[in-house]
Amino acid sequence: MNADEQCAEDEPAGDGWPDIPGDTALTIKVPEADPLVRAGFPAHVTVLYPFLHESRIDAAAHRELTGLFAGRDAFTLTFAEFARYPGVLYLDPWPHAPVTSLAKDLAACWPDAVPYRGIFDPPLGPHLTVANNEGPATQDAAYDALQAELEPLLPLSCRIRAVHLIVWDGTRWQDRAEYRLGS
Repeated sequence: MNADEQCAEDEPAGDGWPDIPGDTALTIKVPEADPLVRAGFPAHVTVLYPFLHESRIDAAAHRELTGLFAGRDAFTLTFAEFARYPGVLYLDPWPHAPVTSLAKDLAACWPDAVPYRGIFDPPLGPHLTVANNEGPATQDAAYDALQAELEPLLPLSCRIRAVHLIVWDGTRWQDRAEYRLGS
């Protein structure tokens, strides 16, 4: 995927939305799942959104992120089951622990980076959005049909070797940095 491709979820409008130019996120790309995604952006699992405003990410922040991620081993996520949030059909990554552990480490270093701006209580767990374009009147039937179509393609197992920093430029999400897991 190149830097011009959108790489993060378009969430429903509401308090704290939409994305603000300069917003950043730390995400895990999952290109193996791209053929399943119908949401209009590449397959990914969000580690932390929003992170820091782009203007706050200097050389010291990059060094700290590099060290944090280098201190973690690569891991495998398996996507074998669908689940739903209101309006969203997603794949539930297993295990959750590597992603939630990374998010906790980031929150410890940058406590002002509140996941999803604190809109969800409790915060959303790790997920890979497949579709998020249906409203309350149509979502059950549409997502039931999509899930039935895609279930034969599961499970997917994906080796995760990096976390990506992406930035919202006001039009789309763009890659800014890749942080390798492990030394």
